[in-house]
Amino acid sequence: MSNFKPPDSKREEFRKYLERAGVMDALTKVLVSLYEEPEKPDDALEYIRQNLGGITEVDVEVETIKKELEEAKAKITELKAKLVKYEADEDN
Repeated sequence: MSNFKPPDSKREEFRKYLERAGVMDALTKVLVSLYEEPEKPDDALEYIRQNLGGITEVDVEVETIKKELEEAKAKITELKAKLVKYEADEDN
């Protein structure tokens, strides 16, 4: 029973986990943007879903584009090397 933690300790551990994962920042940003809306939406929960989802979708899209860019750079490097080799073979 040495692994027993009081409930407050578990809550604090979970809170730290959410902070490390960026969840707290994302939620705070969405709630602040809702607070700053001049005309509050009828469905606050839907507003949060759309805006929180938007953050995640943009992050995923950026990572996908970064990966595609790195792959394209690698392909360009490969093709340049082949071109140099081809040109060298033509000179011989």
